[in-house]
Amino acid sequence: MKLDFSGERLMAVVAHPDDAELVCAGTLARAKSEGATVAICVLCQGDKGQPKTTIANLKAKRRGEMTASARLLGARLLFGDVPDGRLTDKAPTRLKLVEIFRQFRPTLVIAHAPEDYHPDHRNAAALAEAATWFCASRGHKTRSPAISKSPALWWMDTIGMHAFTPGFYVDISATLAVKKRMLACHQTQLDRGQDEDFCHLAKLMELQSTARGMQAGVQAAEAFRQHFALKRVRAW
Repeated sequence: MKLDFSGERLMAVVAHPDDAELVCAGTLARAKSEGATVAICVLCQGDKGQPKTTIANLKAKRRGEMTASARLLGARLLFGDVPDGRLTDKAPTRLKLVEIFRQFRPTLVIAHAPEDYHPDHRNAAALAEAATWFCASRGHKTRSPAISKSPALWWMDTIGMHAFTPGFYVDISATLAVKKRMLACHQTQLDRGQDEDFCHLAKLMELQSTARGMQAGVQAAEAFRQHFALKRVRAW
């Protein structure tokens, strides 16, 4: 089976800066190399991810890191600007994401899995599930007009692979190096690798990419599931 991203408009919807780099950036880079238009929507500010030595104005620093990472990929970057820990599936945030979808007009959305370990991730999943439907509904009013067709929706792997059963794998052997360079932009979080309440993100990402690759019979892979819901499933 051959998955071809050419002509697609692919958006990753993630909770925090560095979430895409950890779990789906290899697929984003592959899609970009195959001719897709790519975007990343970061819903939270990343303002609570403090190391032991407090960083002043962490929100601004993490936005700068995310901007540098997106520039490496050549992706459009959009922000929800919600403080960490305050992301909820409520009407105002749904409409904000609906408007973001209508601005970018994705054909495929990748989002956190509903069973993810982090509350912000789970709420981001609920928002993506709702907004992929409502962005094509003319009754939900935002500044931009409704898109003609709901985008397909994929759930991405969890960090550490906990409780996630893959439905399929995307071979990222050729784009793992790009994924590593993107994650390297997030120095504020990489510096937390020695904190006892955190983990070494670069090692975790590489081990997970390799483990999923081993499962799929390739050098490196990322795991996903389709969201099996009306109008958000595609054949290829």
